[in-house]
Amino acid sequence: MWERGSRGTPDGHAMRTLGRVGGQPVEGSGGRCRQPCRMTHLYFRTGIAMAAGFLVLNLAAATIQVSPDAAGSDLPLRTALEAARQQRASGNPVTLELSGGRYELSQPLEFGPADSGLGVRARIGERPVLSGGTRLQGWRRSEIRPALWEITLPEVKAGRWYFRQLFVNGQRAQRARTPDEGFFRAAGRLGTNSPIELPFKNGDLQPEWAARRDGHVVMWMKWTDLHVPLAGVMPGAGSAAGVATLEGGPRPYWMDEPDARYWIENIPEALDAPGEWYLDRATGVLGYLAPDGLDPNQAEMVAPRLTELVRVHGDGGSRRPVIGLRFEGLTFAEADYDLPAQGMISPQAAVPIPGTFRVEHARDGLIEDCVFENLGGYAVELGRGAQQWRVVGNSIRSLGGGGVRVGEPGNKQPDDEAANHSHRITDNTLRELGRVFAPAVGILVFQSGTNRIAHNHIADLYYTGISVGWNWGYQDTPCRANVIEFNRVEQVGQGRLSDMGGIYTLGPQPGTVVRNNLFRDITSYGYGGWGLYTDEGSTGILIENNVVYGCKSAGFHQHYGRDNVVRNNLIAFNREHELMRTRVEDHLSFSFTGNVVIWDTGDLLGSNWGGGTHQFRLDHNLYFDTRAGTQVAAYRFAGSSWAEWQARGQDVHSQIADPLLVDPARPELGLKPESPAYALGFKPIDLTGLGPRPKGRRP
Repeated sequence: MWERGSRGTPDGHAMRTLGRVGGQPVEGSGGRCRQPCRMTHLYFRTGIAMAAGFLVLNLAAATIQVSPDAAGSDLPLRTALEAARQQRASGNPVTLELSGGRYELSQPLEFGPADSGLGVRARIGERPVLSGGTRLQGWRRSEIRPALWEITLPEVKAGRWYFRQLFVNGQRAQRARTPDEGFFRAAGRLGTNSPIELPFKNGDLQPEWAARRDGHVVMWMKWTDLHVPLAGVMPGAGSAAGVATLEGGPRPYWMDEPDARYWIENIPEALDAPGEWYLDRATGVLGYLAPDGLDPNQAEMVAPRLTELVRVHGDGGSRRPVIGLRFEGLTFAEADYDLPAQGMISPQAAVPIPGTFRVEHARDGLIEDCVFENLGGYAVELGRGAQQWRVVGNSIRSLGGGGVRVGEPGNKQPDDEAANHSHRITDNTLRELGRVFAPAVGILVFQSGTNRIAHNHIADLYYTGISVGWNWGYQDTPCRANVIEFNRVEQVGQGRLSDMGGIYTLGPQPGTVVRNNLFRDITSYGYGGWGLYTDEGSTGILIENNVVYGCKSAGFHQHYGRDNVVRNNLIAFNREHELMRTRVEDHLSFSFTGNVVIWDTGDLLGSNWGGGTHQFRLDHNLYFDTRAGTQVAAYRFAGSSWAEWQARGQDVHSQIADPLLVDPARPELGLKPESPAYALGFKPIDLTGLGPRPKGRRP
């Protein structure tokens, strides 16, 4: 069904209608063309019929209008993609323009080298949703429990479908768990046996839960979490602890917590609180315990089918990357996560959890003004061979994993085609992260260099805000010359895990700069809630002009590293310490100069401050303990008096004085003009462009 004609566009240029996809026209520019026109055949396959058109096309850009189709929104979208590929094969630029509505995908959208130069965008003022889920309709009340609603899913019973998330009116529903709030506590350390042995308090676990085989233990320990099947439960005798057997092997370096927190998930006995759900794999029955007043037949109930929504993959072997793809104004929603049969022990940063939008061997791409919500894993993954992508102005929220992951773990030096570098991740809002995998990170950079991470707002997650580097020690890696600036990072940790930072670095990173950021409210469960955290081997990093406050353990902590520079930062009101240093090494670990440090609880210096000025160097700083005021005799520097500290060669030109904050409740507002810090050389910290900028102000 082809139509010919033209219509005006908002800018006054004529558009030639080529055809319709999903009830909408396929358009090509009818404006001036200085190139010869060519004849092109377009074939549209819907799975029911084939239509062909013999059309005269201009070489100027074509726009294909796409809308959801009542017979299945996947069909017209994929039909439009095939039409676009035909156009691109002739060398014509093409953009798919999607109208609002739901496009429920039967499989991920895949883009290869033939799609180079393609644009996929939302129609102005409309919200197309690319969903990996299916709306569930036909709920019925349980005959036994009136508050329980049920639906039978034959595909689940037949073993063709299983899901681990359910979304109700755009919110992630709670999978049935016990206890409903808080945690069980291990009755001792888990030890080093394989399979894992969990000592539990009698009465917490029941043997029949293990017999079901679908029950999982979710446990938080240090910087990791476990999602492993409950394989066996042996109650203890009398008051003695019982022992539960968990799938998987131990990790001795983090399994020494004596009272690990855990809960049991996905057993029918736990379906006892409003808003919880349980899927019976054997019968295919999904049960949802609806809150008062909610009728699932009147609500939007979505179960995910896919774990990925978009795959962009060039051919690295033949050196044929995907070049210049653009995605603008789209919403990517309702994807699941996967677990192997033996479950998963998620290490630091939830490394095994992939992105829902995955890119490999592609360069010069754009993801702008999109929404990523209600996904099981990370939102965006720029992986092997991804170069010079722009991830700009997106809203990323309610994710099982983290926000954006860049590069690959490991410290292998890739060749030029496989290298990952030079991305621009700016002006994004990332909130409600790690809702399934607590160790997930807001923005995670593995072995990737020359990236700019700027003007992002990262908040409400359970581990690190921004993590850069993936090397424990001093081995050379490609992670270098990254710029992290003008980011607002807050509400990190929230007492869930330990050993985290607002900004967390690992390994040598010559040329990396962390500047003009705000890091606040970094709260760990146990040790390690730090604002600025240069961890193992961090080297060659400049940290300047940042404001850090309200962190549990310290504003700045260096575990060990070399030749880092920490200057002109405002570090204030952290709870246990302001500065920490761990390992003594026979080289200059860092210099700490020209900073303002203010505290009202805890002490100034924590952990290990042994060694001399050739190992760390502090000077030209302004210190102020609001409890002691200017009574110098009350100050202690790693157990030394002010005079003894200076006699060690530290802080020889520093001062103790009130820095005169504009507002002590908001240190980011800076210092009053008459602050004594300025006489020491402190420069006002510019945070005026902090966080995401309006679209018109982005470069």
